[in-house]
Amino acid sequence: MYRWFLGKEWPRKSPSDLDDPIALSNGPAKFTDLIRSSGEDMSRTLLAALAATAGALALASAATPAQAQTAAAPPGAVLPANDYGDKASWLCWPGQDDACAGDNSTTIVAANGAMAVETWSADPQAPVDCFYVYPTVSNDPGILSDMTAGAEERRVVEQQLSRLGAKCRVFAPLYRQFTLTALRTLVTGGALPAGGPRPNTGYLDVVDAWNHYLTHENQGRGVVLIGHSQGAGVLSQLIANEIDGKPVQDRLVSALLIGTNLLVEKGGKTGTLKNVPLCEAPGQTGCAVAYVSFRADQPPPANSRFGIAPPPAANMEAACVNPAALAGGKADLHAYLTSAGDLLSAGGGRQAWVKDGAAVTTPFVSVPGLLSAECVRQDGFHYLAVTVNADPADLRTDTIAGDVIQNGVVFKDWGLHLIDVNLAMGDILALVESQGAAWIAARKP
Repeated sequence: MYRWFLGKEWPRKSPSDLDDPIALSNGPAKFTDLIRSSGEDMSRTLLAALAATAGALALASAATPAQAQTAAAPPGAVLPANDYGDKASWLCWPGQDDACAGDNSTTIVAANGAMAVETWSADPQAPVDCFYVYPTVSNDPGILSDMTAGAEERRVVEQQLSRLGAKCRVFAPLYRQFTLTALRTLVTGGALPAGGPRPNTGYLDVVDAWNHYLTHENQGRGVVLIGHSQGAGVLSQLIANEIDGKPVQDRLVSALLIGTNLLVEKGGKTGTLKNVPLCEAPGQTGCAVAYVSFRADQPPPANSRFGIAPPPAANMEAACVNPAALAGGKADLHAYLTSAGDLLSAGGGRQAWVKDGAAVTTPFVSVPGLLSAECVRQDGFHYLAVTVNADPADLRTDTIAGDVIQNGVVFKDWGLHLIDVNLAMGDILALVESQGAAWIAARKP
């Protein structure tokens, strides 16, 4: 079971209690000030989209240990740029013995309780690239993190990225982002230190990393952009500012923007991203997949910020694309769930996957046929409704972990946010392969 903010327990507050959620994910500044200070000319629609990302950005966007110069920096200070030519500035880089070089072996648990182990290996000759921005997992002190990878950052790429190394070269920059420590302070009514560096430091870091990758590593290759929660929000901003409608868009295989509210016109395929429509077929390229997940029998309550557009965007809705069925409808999910611990830590007990059966010893578990999902519109929300196809008569477990829990109470407004990516990792892997192949085929003479 998941605990609120890395196992700490505080008085309960939902995402709707966070008055300035974008500020929470980028630092203690008003969102409009953040945009003005960045000098970006962003549309009202994009502003609404990022504002709607609110609660998702707060919990899940990642950072690294606290930055020493943060406390001494004057208000709005621009910190020195990171050197992304230094491999130490990257959490994952092709050919390195890093966080993406771990063990992705998986135990496949059939409904009858039979188990088989699926092995995994990276492909150093993968035909396309993946550029990933991770969610908030840093438990370091301070407002912004530094550029040293901690166990939390390594854990999250093990869960959300490294498996894709079988289909793409993986690039994951470290970046200085608002920490969970600072978020805890705000949620519990505390005050952050006055001053501090420019609040959009993390976004600017990702822009620098992206530009370094384009200049020195891309060499015309197709690239899949992948992010979760705030990472997806940062990538949405990057796409809108640096890619959408520009020549570099030709290199975009797809954008997988998970756990964030990507706004589109109601019933439409574009919105915040004007030239990057939602994906509708596995061979479609230059498109986006976005969703937030909830249990089908626990739909988002009224106070949830996930899967809904903010009131000013009355003609917009949160995008939902089922990664297992891009054209729509219900389909089984190809999940890769952690066998022990959670998104934030490998600690904790192991779930029993088979009744009175052998323990699972691989890092991951896959449960064919246990989970299915479809995009649902209900009470103004648009989300991926996940069904656990429980069968008390078979030997396999009838439940999965993944909720945010505090004092034994499930935070239903967060849904299955912590396992948004794990739920469909196999489907995401298949999309990277099929869309990458289609992108390459379209450019053959």
